Amino acid sequence: MPELPDLQAFSYNLDKKLAGKTLKHVAVINAKKLNVSHQELQGTLEGQKLDKVYREGKELYLKFSKGDILGLHLMLHGKLFLFEEKNGNKYPIIELHFTDGSGLALTDFQGIANPTLNPDDKEAPDALAKDGGVDYLTARLQKTKTNIKTVLLDQKIIRGIGNAYADEILWHAGISPMSISNKIPEHKIKELVRSIHTVLTDAEKAILKANPDIINGEVRDFMHIHNSKKTHSPKGEKIIVKEGTRKTYYTEEQELYS
Repeated sequence: MPELPDLQAFSYNLDKKLAGKTLKHVAVINAKKLNVSHQELQGTLEGQKLDKVYREGKELYLKFSKGDILGLHLMLHGKLFLFEEKNGNKYPIIELHFTDGSGLALTDFQGIANPTLNPDDKEAPDALAKDGGVDYLTARLQKTKTNIKTVLLDQKIIRGIGNAYADEILWHAGISPMSISNKIPEHKIKELVRSIHTVLTDAEKAILKANPDIINGEVRDFMHIHNSKKTHSPKGEKIIVKEGTRKTYYTEEQELYS
């Protein structure tokens, strides 16, 4: 599943390519979870100019000239494709056709990628937002005995972080993923917040450097810890892989708070 840095890179490139174009037609092919009727989606968006494309949590937001927003959640296997005149990509969910003949398609072979018209505001802060900083995380972690990795993955607590980047962030901060959240001292929470910003922003830069035009897929080769091709951390410590519903990559150099 694309995570925050991937979606940041996608939104950057899509905004460059599509902002300022006028939407001619919305084709809804297989949007099972669309929150409005096909007719309402078309009636609301068609004829509007696309003002900008940006990221919110794990979604891409397309904001139009009248203030309406089309949210796109790629889920596990959703992909985005630009096309000219006609979409030739398989498994389309929705297609946006612009007046200049260009278009954007959201596809998913599982059929569960999810477009939403005017998504509800989310209570949880974005991982890169100011309101998700030290004060927020300190107060939030004091309330839970759940392990810290589970907290970072909970989109109702902080939005945008997924499995791979949770491992990278926790290694960078020197905190074991099995640490109990309310046992982590305040000075380490400050390090955690710094690591969230450093790891995620550096990852976006690495992704765009590796693939300047990326709008789908995942670039992971640069990752230090959550990387099946690596056996040791940059500090020389063996990488341990804990199996489960999600694999967790960590090292013994990360401190356990319990």
